[in-house]
Amino acid sequence: MKKAENKPNIPNTLLRLASKWEFQLVIIIILLMAVGSTMTPYFINLKNQIQNSKNLMEIAIMALPMALIIITTGSVDLSIANNLLMSAVVMAKLFEAGVPMGLAVSGGLLAGTLGGLLNGILVGVVKLPPLVATLGTFTLFKGIGYSLLREFTVKGFPDAFNFIGQGKLPGTIIPFQLAIFAVFAVIYFFLLHRTALGRFIYSIGQNENACRYSGVPVDNVKILIFTLSGFMAALAGMVLAARYGSVDADIGSGYELTVITAVVLGGVLTTGGTGTLTGVFLSLWLVSEVRLLMNLLNIQGEIQKIIFGLLLILAILLPRLVDQIRSRRRLKQMEKEILGA
Repeated sequence: MKKAENKPNIPNTLLRLASKWEFQLVIIIILLMAVGSTMTPYFINLKNQIQNSKNLMEIAIMALPMALIIITTGSVDLSIANNLLMSAVVMAKLFEAGVPMGLAVSGGLLAGTLGGLLNGILVGVVKLPPLVATLGTFTLFKGIGYSLLREFTVKGFPDAFNFIGQGKLPGTIIPFQLAIFAVFAVIYFFLLHRTALGRFIYSIGQNENACRYSGVPVDNVKILIFTLSGFMAALAGMVLAARYGSVDADIGSGYELTVITAVVLGGVLTTGGTGTLTGVFLSLWLVSEVRLLMNLLNIQGEIQKIIFGLLLILAILLPRLVDQIRSRRRLKQMEKEILGA
């Protein structure tokens, strides 16, 4: 007798594909694009889409380390936007004091990195819960920024610096800050999905105690990811300052909500140990399109905040619901295999 050939089960393959959160995000984006194009003719417009991508790059840059933090700890870095503020203010004050622009930018990046390191020490060494630690530094970083700048605005940065946030890649229509994000997106994707550090991040998120017993450097990983968060917040601060061409004491205010929304909506569960950067990239795209459509429809800023708040709630609930459905399917499949044995 010939052995039965193992033919692929197409319905089951399609069902598994449809159950993936990333696939569902793609469907939602397609539906949004279709609906948005009927609501306003300016939605599917290359110029508007490019400008929209420029306006989201700082959020996208900060979403990369935020994803690592949520996967590792099941919590968030509440201070990330105020770290952006502090870093931009330090850079601006150094420039105002006559420090060369390159050194001023280095000072801003260093300030943000040290702020992230402080968060890492509070979480990894002092053992404070990330939410508590970063709630404290949320106020600290904001206080530092306000005390340094007060009600003043620093502007007049060199054109070479402003190019970071306003320029385009030579010979293209691609914003320069999009290229910056793309470079770091590749680095973070490789870091999370192709290295031992990435495996540690997922393992710690799934079972921290087991990782400690097996010799995984849990505390060092936490210190590292929060330090990376600080550096990326500072980088986002430089990009945002260059895009505006100025720095004031409210720069980046409230960005942490959008960053967290984008990451959680991308399927990074707040229980930790789950999520992919592919989902985060798709979620960033979705968030940018939602924001563009609301702006084109002249929806007020306060209403937009309400919508993003609701979106954050849905972002937390929907992946959990999908995960529960998957678990039930696996349980039913196991029951069938046991009964059929």
